[in-house]
Amino acid sequence: MYTQGKLSIVATPIGNLEDVTLRALRTLKEADVIYCEDTRVTKKLLGRYEITTPLRRLDANTEMKGAGEILKRLASGERVAYCTDAGTPSISDPGYRLVAAVREAGFTVEAIPGPSALATALSIAGVPADSFRFFGFLPHKKGRQTLLKEIAAEERTIVLYESSHRILKLLAELAATIGERKLSVVREVTKKFEEVQLGTAADLGALFALHPEHTKGEFVIIVSPC
Repeated sequence: MYTQGKLSIVATPIGNLEDVTLRALRTLKEADVIYCEDTRVTKKLLGRYEITTPLRRLDANTEMKGAGEILKRLASGERVAYCTDAGTPSISDPGYRLVAAVREAGFTVEAIPGPSALATALSIAGVPADSFRFFGFLPHKKGRQTLLKEIAAEERTIVLYESSHRILKLLAELAATIGERKLSVVREVTKKFEEVQLGTAADLGALFALHPEHTKGEFVIIVSPC
């Protein structure tokens, strides 16, 4: 056991369970405990690789309360790993408040890099990615229209996340604000039904309305630069 506890922030697959690094698997196996966004999701990854480390839940609603518990574990010299349901923690996921609390307390935080829907989708979109702006999920109500105006004024590549429940709404809003700028809509990246649709927001909104099977899953929407 370490005399000084350490927190490992572990990136996990965004779909295909083979997209996990050897270092991530070793870290999850050697940790004294794994905190995760949803134990049911992380249990599937651990089961695939026969990892038996104990799991504890720590989601966005319990992040600060859980941080106090983790600090006690670190003080006793434990190795703690943290992962979210998919991808890299803190990127449109819980994690940053935990990291800030652990660093403020003087403990070591290490990054175990790996999958990220942001980088993965950009790599297959065919748009300039040397400079881009990431908005993540837009708020459902308050501040949404303000951000849509910022998106319309932004000349660089733009990256958004969206769920199946609101993809048609977002495409309609983008059609009204960015006009003919081209989109790359990446659905279910790394999963069985991965696909990329190209076109304007209006064209893709019409396509998805006619073919609702294309609205299932998780989306990364990439707006080409002006």
